[in-house]
Amino acid sequence: MEVIHIPSLLKKTEQTEAIKFEEFISDLETLTPVRGYLQVTHHGNYLEVKGKVETIITLTCDRCLNQYNYKLLINPKELIWLKEIKEQKDLFYIEVENSVEDLVETLPPHGYFNPKEWIYEQLCLAVPPRKLCDKNCQGIKLSEINGSSSIIDRRWAGLESIKKQLNINNN
Repeated sequence: MEVIHIPSLLKKTEQTEAIKFEEFISDLETLTPVRGYLQVTHHGNYLEVKGKVETIITLTCDRCLNQYNYKLLINPKELIWLKEIKEQKDLFYIEVENSVEDLVETLPPHGYFNPKEWIYEQLCLAVPPRKLCDKNCQGIKLSEINGSSSIIDRRWAGLESIKKQLNINNN
């Protein structure tokens, strides 16, 4: 995917560029190529970016630690304002007050829009924060011997001996 020169969108039909793609994105580990379409429309003082993107990634379950495949299917849409970006002269501020306007995505009106970077960001935001292989996942199964749990990791032996001493003292 090529970067888009923002002023060149004004010369296109309906000020719109449509991109179909099927490719791997570096820094994003996927099992299948990222495929879909993207539409970038210039509306004078902002860009409207929307599309449909899908791929398959491998996740690790937070409960049982097994790996499983997850289909990422997103329909992102975003407005990106076009305004000159002010350079911050002093980068050593400890506390900076931001207005609501600073929390909006902006690009310079005579700059470039990178569709591959935008798609990468949208896919990263779509990865579920809670990764479960199955809604009924029970987690890691711990084996029990004679009704009491055995120490699997010898590093816990010291804690187990303290626990036994506390039980003796409490009786």
